[in-house]
Amino acid sequence: MPESATQQKQQIFVREATGLVKNVSFLDTIALNLSNMSVGPLLTTIAGFAGATFVIAPSVSGLNLVVASAIAFLLSVPQIVIYTIMSRRYPRAGGDYVYVSRNFGGFWGSTLSFWGYTMETLAFIALVALLVDFSIGGAGLSLGGSFSTWGLLFTNGTTQFVVAASIFAILIGINIAKPKAGYRLVTAITLFGVFSLLLTMGVYLAAGQTGVANYINGFAQAVKFGGSDSSYQALAASYTPSGLPFDLNFNNMIFIMPVIFAFVYPWLNAAPAVASEIKGSRALRWNVPISAFTGFLLLTGAFAVLYGVAGMPFVNAVFSSRAYAGFGLNFFSLAMGIAGGGVVSWIIGLGWIAMQIGTMAYAVIIFSRYLLAQSMDRFLPSKLAYVSPRFGSPVVAHLVDLVITLALIGITAYFFENISGIFGAIIASMIYFVFIGLAATKHALQKEKGTTKVVLALAGIGNAIVFGFVSYQYLANPGFTGLNNVTYFYVIATFIAGALIYLGSRWYHKKRGIDISLNYKELPPE
Repeated sequence: MPESATQQKQQIFVREATGLVKNVSFLDTIALNLSNMSVGPLLTTIAGFAGATFVIAPSVSGLNLVVASAIAFLLSVPQIVIYTIMSRRYPRAGGDYVYVSRNFGGFWGSTLSFWGYTMETLAFIALVALLVDFSIGGAGLSLGGSFSTWGLLFTNGTTQFVVAASIFAILIGINIAKPKAGYRLVTAITLFGVFSLLLTMGVYLAAGQTGVANYINGFAQAVKFGGSDSSYQALAASYTPSGLPFDLNFNNMIFIMPVIFAFVYPWLNAAPAVASEIKGSRALRWNVPISAFTGFLLLTGAFAVLYGVAGMPFVNAVFSSRAYAGFGLNFFSLAMGIAGGGVVSWIIGLGWIAMQIGTMAYAVIIFSRYLLAQSMDRFLPSKLAYVSPRFGSPVVAHLVDLVITLALIGITAYFFENISGIFGAIIASMIYFVFIGLAATKHALQKEKGTTKVVLALAGIGNAIVFGFVSYQYLANPGFTGLNNVTYFYVIATFIAGALIYLGSRWYHKKRGIDISLNYKELPPE
């Protein structure tokens, strides 16, 4: 490379290397992706977040979650193909930020990534932080006795903020002081979460339908729902079949798809976002498909066991029952009740909590890598690219994450009813995935050959179609997907902010002789 070109490259990028270390093992990549896929938070939310998802659905007739999960997985195959191929072509910190910005240029690429992932992640972390509180409170209520009083503490806004903020701050501290420990923590939490999920399935299988019925009947008798019959038999009998073959209503299953997509199948960008830190080509090649299939088996298996043991009529009826909604009954809390409050119940409860914390722990790592990559390109202030030579961690990026996320946790803990629409910002990510598909297609047509060119181009087009439809579903059903004025303000404001940040940064650096648009024509440093 000519000397002038080398000098220009050194001028454009903040430095010639990120300063990060290859600390990520094959197992770590799988754990990162599984935590990103958030199977545990979905199993908590789909029926248990005050019963919100099922209760506000227009109908649960013919809504088979096993089939819905399988459909969602098949629709995510293009995403699996894209991240598998593109993370090998662009093995850099920031993952899809690099894919999109190098194919669409600095303005659109940086704005879309900042809007569709960076800012949306902050809202998601705040949501999961509150889910940690709900899981702790729910576990306490499910254990019963004196633990019920302990569980009720977590309905208080101050307790929710203190607990969620403390856990998040500890995670940030670990990742600042020892990044390798941060990765190993995600892996350990994920493995424990998977173990507890399998144990939960085992509890259902061992109890059988009789065990479920006995627990529900005792629960209904103890609570006394205003004299209404809320027994297992009455709930199962209240379910109205769809009347369609195999009792499968595809309209209802497609209707609930945004909830499944919000948590699980599209979220395969965690390991690709730390690609420059992954040890070995095998991990880089296989982490996405293995993670995706493992997540599919865990989620679909959980639904299958629940339906197979308790029966689809009862499950759909109880999770959409307004009588039970306020008790946060979900996949984990029901199993804890069936298990009877002993050691097994404790393990399930701890695993339930761990899966929420694991999602927070992965997000702490990945969010900082996006900030690091965006600041290395000088899109964001270069101070965010600082990596401590002592710790090998992006300290400033982590601290920025800490301050902003704590503010969001506090706002949501105290003003949840008014601010909950911020979680609908997931619509930005769904639209962003459309552009990831288009970026993959553009890359394939311009830079690939043979079979890879065809496969990647088709996957990109398929991805754009899938997430275009999912985005439409979000907008078409705002009452169900949680979109409101707060959502629209947050989504529009963050998009405008991203655009203005890029234009301001380009203007600022151009006055100093640096054209930051040039760095989007080549790969950033490792």
